[in-house]
Amino acid sequence: MSSVDVVRRGLYASLTVVGVPGNILVIVAFLLLSYEENRLLAADAIVLHLTCANLLVVAVRCLTETLASFHVGNIFGDAGCKGVIFIYRTSRGLSIWLTFLLSTYQCLSISPPGSCWASMRILLAQNLVFAFLFLWVLNTTMSSGALLFSSSSKNDSSPTNNAVNVEFCLVSFPSKLFKEIYGAVQVGRDVVPMALMTLASVIILVLLYQHSQHMNNLHRNSHTSGGRGGGKRRAAKIVVVLVTLYLALYGVDCGLWVYTLTVKKTMSTSLISDLRIFFASMYAALCPMVIIVSNRKVNSKLMCASQKLTLERANHAPSF
Repeated sequence: MSSVDVVRRGLYASLTVVGVPGNILVIVAFLLLSYEENRLLAADAIVLHLTCANLLVVAVRCLTETLASFHVGNIFGDAGCKGVIFIYRTSRGLSIWLTFLLSTYQCLSISPPGSCWASMRILLAQNLVFAFLFLWVLNTTMSSGALLFSSSSKNDSSPTNNAVNVEFCLVSFPSKLFKEIYGAVQVGRDVVPMALMTLASVIILVLLYQHSQHMNNLHRNSHTSGGRGGGKRRAAKIVVVLVTLYLALYGVDCGLWVYTLTVKKTMSTSLISDLRIFFASMYAALCPMVIIVSNRKVNSKLMCASQKLTLERANHAPSF
């Protein structure tokens, strides 16, 4: 086994070990919160939806790649390649757009009360289901090319120059022009929310700075400036962290994708594709860690669940 294969297995396995349990814990925490309070706030619903998309990214791509690299099952036949790449591209797109939606909602949440932006926040919260539906339709439609052009590399030993090598699978396009058009559409799907969430994050930072200056001018102490508004500002700062993490990791992914589109011949190895998947999936794996550490409600629910489980084990432990 080559050193490249060893590193490849280790990277995918590490993302799987971190990402799958982490996202599941966040989902469980929000489900417990929803059950106890009979509702979820709009921001929490967006984070829950984002976590589900991230779980799909890690489980469908990293977990299957890990299993296949250890030759556990025959996952990547033609149908397997189509299914894995389609679900991965769809969930990856959802993760991007939901991060943008979250940054937009938090930007509206810290806008001055009574402004038109505050009214837009209420409107968005009331129509959140339709926003989710629109994002699902958008991303499933734009990922449909995976169902048409993906095939197992086992069945195609001599790929054309218009293909993308993703180790176990090949994405073969009818022509060079079609490959460039399809690639440009995929890049556009990523760049548009990247630009918009960057703008939303800048606005958040400006609003937070203005509020800080206002509090300093009024000589308010930290206790007075906390409360509900403090919670919104804390949530806004977390969103800025998530957006920064996204831009760093998905920016590398997009850059490598553009490079893949510019090469004249199909690459003999899947190194570039592996790096793309690694950086894109790293966001999906690290995002729940940020949420668990920074979100007090999630942290509280997980701590309570852990304490209850510990007490139950202690009560059921045999006595001597």
